[in-house]
Parts: sequence; C-alpha cells; structure tokens
Amino acid sequence: MKLIETDIVIIGAGPVGLFTVFEAGLLGLNCHLIDNLDKVGGQCIELYPEKPIYDIPGVANQTGKEHIDALLKQIEPFDYEVHLNQRVNEISEFKDSWKLKTSEGQEFITKNIFIAAGAGSFEPRKPPVMNPDKFLGKGTNYAVKDKSIYKDKEVAIFGGGDSALDWSVELAKIAKKIYLIHRRDEFRGAQHTEKKMRALIEEGNIILKVPYVIKEIKGDKSFSGVDLLHFETKEIETIKCDESIFFFGLNKQLGPIHDWGVALENNKILVNTENFETDKSGIFAVGDINHYPGKLDLILCGFHETTLAVQEAFKRINPGERVPFGYTTSNKGLQEKLKVNK
Repeated sequence: MKLIETDIVIIGAGPVGLFTVFEAGLLGLNCHLIDNLDKVGGQCIELYPEKPIYDIPGVANQTGKEHIDALLKQIEPFDYEVHLNQRVNEISEFKDSWKLKTSEGQEFITKNIFIAAGAGSFEPRKPPVMNPDKFLGKGTNYAVKDKSIYKDKEVAIFGGGDSALDWSVELAKIAKKIYLIHRRDEFRGAQHTEKKMRALIEEGNIILKVPYVIKEIKGDKSFSGVDLLHFETKEIETIKCDESIFFFGLNKQLGPIHDWGVALENNKILVNTENFETDKSGIFAVGDINHYPGKLDLILCGFHETTLAVQEAFKRINPGERVPFGYTTSNKGLQEKLKVNK
C-alpha cells in the first residue's frame, strides 16, 4: 500500500472526529480518518441512530443518524478521506512526525494525531460457539464490507438490532435467500425498517427463524452452514447456507491504545486543557476518550476540545506562523467555500 502523508490523522469517525475535519478545513489542513467500524458515525450510528439528541446548540433535537448526516454535509467542502474496517495498531516516532500502521497494513505519516475514539474501539461480540472465527471472511463475518459477495447466495443473519434489520432488508434485494435468526420475535431496530423486514417475510424474500440461537458453526475444511438451537424446545435445526453474518452488538475496549505510550487514568487519556494535547507532543485526545478536571462526556464538549486542538496542530505544521483565525460570518473566502452546503 502507498504510504500516506497528511496534516492530521484522526482515529475515530464519530461526531468529534468529523467536526475535527471541519475545524481543520477552516485552517486549510487535510485529514484522514480511521475507524474500526464499517461506516462513519461512531456510537451515534451503531448504538442510537434513531434516538433523539437534545444537547446540540441551536438544534432542538435530532436523531443520531440526522446528527451524523448534518456533520457530513458540513464537511463536504474540505479535503479528507475515510478508512473503514481497520484500526490503528501501531504508533511510533518518525523523525519530527508520527508514523501509524493499521490492521490492514496501511501506513500514515503525520505531525498530528487526534484520538477521537469515544469510549475506545468497538469490537464485535462473537457468537458463543467453539472457534467462532474458524471461517472468518470465508463464510462468517461480523460486518458487511462488500455486499456484492452475497449476490445469489443463501445467507444467515443473526441479531435483533438495527444492523441485522438493515442488512436483512438490503441483502434481500440481491441474495438468493435470507434467513433472519433471533432469540425472540421482538426487535430493537427502527420501526420503519422492521416494517420493511416483515413485509419481505410476507413476500417470501426473508425467512424469519425465532426463537433460535446459534448452536454451532458447521464445516470441516470450509463453511457449510449453522446449527440452530430452539430457545424453548431445545431442538436443533441445521441450516445449510453459503454465508453467515453475526450482528450481536459491540464491546467497547481501549484495545491498542494501551500500547501507544500516552498517559492514562481510569482507561481514559489524560490531556491538558490548553490545547487537549497528551503527554506526547503532537498526539491529542478529544471527546469522550480524554480526561481532565471537570470533564463532561458530551458531544458539545468534544467540539470545543477539538477546536482548540486544531489550532495547536496548525502551529506544529506551520511553526512561527500566526493561526489564521477568523469568524465565518465575516470571512468572505470561507463563506464562498461553504456555499456548497446551501
């Protein structure tokens, strides 16, 4: 893979990570975001896409998804790229900069690292079976990275939340057969998606299997299907299929952050309140991942933190230069650039 050089690498593509792109863009800085999930949005998308948020200034209320959509619209004029389905495994010093390497082997060089990882990295909850990853990527998965691989396949989808419902509905358009498997006939996803799912069941495009849980992943040298355990009768049923996807939710973990050498307290990264830099020059922590006296885990606090941190990042890239701060209400150049959002 080509080595990427950029002004700022942002670890975490949640609300604070996305707003970092906006603040950096105002100062002419480019960013690359890295996230372990298969989509941007962090907790807002994975945990409460339909849940109202009431504490965003100037917005009476909006759902988690609406908030992320608004942030994505806001950063459209600026220079950034997103790298999903991978996490930062290694950080090391490189001359007067930092070098990062991800789980996919992608490497970055940057003077500024912004850790905006919320409560930490999200790891998928694995099915409670022996050797759950035996056929990972070859019949079993915890996310949909490329939906084309499910075309004309028989697919077993496990789970009862938004991801299970969303992908059951979406893959029903291209798959040969979809099995949706859940331990009860009640779902935690958005109501309008559940209605679509139940309509597809009526049409025969989705086969709903309740109340069942996973008993075993089948196959010797290759994946061949799954054994299901009836939650009430304890009878076992085998489903032969080509692919299976497990949407059992996510565990929040610090993961490799423990190995990056930044000072921690109670599994949070210690920062100063002048520019929210860690004890490592050029590494910043913003949002719920950081800690300092008086810290509140609110999105709006993360927005404040990253605004000040970006000012310091500019100084590190342009030593001796004055930070070109200006109000968007009076800066004609910025107004012209931001018109794309209108």
